Amino acid sequence: MAVIKIENVVASTSLGGELDLQAIALALDGAEYEPEQFPGLIYRLKEPKTATLLFRSGKVVCTGAKSLEQVKTAISKVAKQIEAAGIVIKGEPKIEVQNIVASSDLGAQINLNAIAISLGLEKVEYEPEQFPGLVYRIDSPKVVVLLFGSGKLVCTGARKPEDVEAAVDKITEELKAAGLLK
Repeated sequence: MAVIKIENVVASTSLGGELDLQAIALALDGAEYEPEQFPGLIYRLKEPKTATLLFRSGKVVCTGAKSLEQVKTAISKVAKQIEAAGIVIKGEPKIEVQNIVASSDLGAQINLNAIAISLGLEKVEYEPEQFPGLVYRIDSPKVVVLLFGSGKLVCTGARKPEDVEAAVDKITEELKAAGLLK
């Protein structure tokens, strides 16, 4: 089985009600809030290395985490810091993963032209003049995989780590069955 490395987990939650972003910006050291540039407040943590976007509606998006545990830690830290500043948070944030981006290596160089033909044109986009990778859309699990001639790949659109594993296994099997990967 190929080694899979999670590069980024994007997750969202809600802090239960409207947030006073101006007050939070003043309370959180290093928070970035410029409503004329972007409607949300950006707060970066060094540990875990993440960026948390807070919106007036109470919605929160956490990005940059390398695991679901890091997402939970980051959102918990931010929520505690907001509460410590005297801003009330209603209820325990329910975290929902929106996207997992992961990378892997098939361990051998691959012929993208042959793969494009083998995998079928309805699920593949390959225009080497535009982009050096082959875009492969998988129905189950519903993810997009970028394959490169080096054998490296990037998987995006997964909502759980098992989806990434299933996608990498599926591609490996399909390429071996077509004689395009040893």
